[in-house]
Amino acid sequence: MNLTYLTTNELAERIKYDPRTIRERLKDSVLHEGVHYIRPFGGRKILYIWEQIEEDMAKASQADAYVLPMANGGVCHG
Repeated sequence: MNLTYLTTNELAERIKYDPRTIRERLKDSVLHEGVHYIRPFGGRKILYIWEQIEEDMAKASQADAYVLPMANGGVCHG
């Protein structure tokens, strides 16, 4: 399987987010270790898996048509 690994800055460039937003707001709330990113060789460096992120962004975009935003930041699937 051929996967594309991206640094935080490279991912930010592709999805048009600030790298700090990815590190502070998306990582671990939307992007999960082992699914969307890895830490090669148990180190501190994080590499994001582009194919998984792209797939989940498309799914979330399609699912958003049937959700109601909640005041606490969550959503209600209706």
